[in-house]
Amino acid sequence: MFDEELVRPQYSVVIPLHNEEGSVEELYECLSEVMTGRYEPAEFIFVDDHSSDRTSRLLAELAEDDPRVVVIRLKRNYGQTVALAAGFDYAGGEVIISMDGDLQHDPADIPTLMAAFEQTGCDIVSGWRKNRVDNFLLRRLPSRVANWLMAKLSGVNIHDFGTTFKIYRRDAIKPIRLYGEMHRFIPALASWNGSTVVEAPITNVVRPGGRSHYGISRTIRVLFDLLTIRFLVKYVTRPLHFFGPVGLLSMGGAVLMAFWLLEEKVRTGIGLFAEHGPLMVVAMILFLAGLQLISAGLIGELVSRTYFESQGKLTYTIERVIAYESSSGNLKAPRARNIPGL
Repeated sequence: MFDEELVRPQYSVVIPLHNEEGSVEELYECLSEVMTGRYEPAEFIFVDDHSSDRTSRLLAELAEDDPRVVVIRLKRNYGQTVALAAGFDYAGGEVIISMDGDLQHDPADIPTLMAAFEQTGCDIVSGWRKNRVDNFLLRRLPSRVANWLMAKLSGVNIHDFGTTFKIYRRDAIKPIRLYGEMHRFIPALASWNGSTVVEAPITNVVRPGGRSHYGISRTIRVLFDLLTIRFLVKYVTRPLHFFGPVGLLSMGGAVLMAFWLLEEKVRTGIGLFAEHGPLMVVAMILFLAGLQLISAGLIGELVSRTYFESQGKLTYTIERVIAYESSSGNLKAPRARNIPGL
């Protein structure tokens, strides 16, 4: 039985795969060449998203030959986000590297990302496909628009949210729970927790073989994810601030209409429903809509508190605590003070 501390990896490489039998062996060879002797001890975590081709068998053979290789096969095809989440949950390294398994991410770029990681002391280094080789209308143009929107709405100023090729500090990625197709928004979610994000250019090559699993149809889904991320990053602890202003504006408009209609009734004596029936209906709809929005915000406040308090989650994260003993001048032990968030 080996000592766990001796065999625990320093670097974990997480690679989601789905029907990539044509790239598995070449990817492993390139990855092993880069990591061996330079970034060790390491583990290579291949997450098989229930492939239907020879991917699973090839991965099993690699795991049999190389103890660094770990293969996680999911019971059905969940998608890239869930596959990444499974790999992140298993990863034991202090530095976690994620990349695609279709050879469009070159393992030879890992030293470039690691250099930026070590020089800046950041929590996340995100790859930037500065010179993309994809189709302009179907891939590059929608991606450019989506990345611009993501940067503006999330507040994280990077050029390429879509690439999976990133390096994470363990403490930055482990607390993040991934749902839906949120993997491309990890920098925004991590930034909300106080993590620092930088980017470094990577090469982008034409997919050597197989079929891409992504198309222009995902652009629509990205727009919905953007709304979710904007809410999570800015309003998750204060949802009434999101719903309240719109609700008050709606109710205020309804009240102004009601006062004007009342003034018309007093001044002219006209029948309101006969003369201004549509306007009365609009005022009632606006008032009820505003009331519902404010109610939704109040319910959101209750749900937010239930979410944090029922799971013991904190609304903040602590980077470090500096405190000295008054007599000896020695540093106090923060954990001995039972400080949450550490």
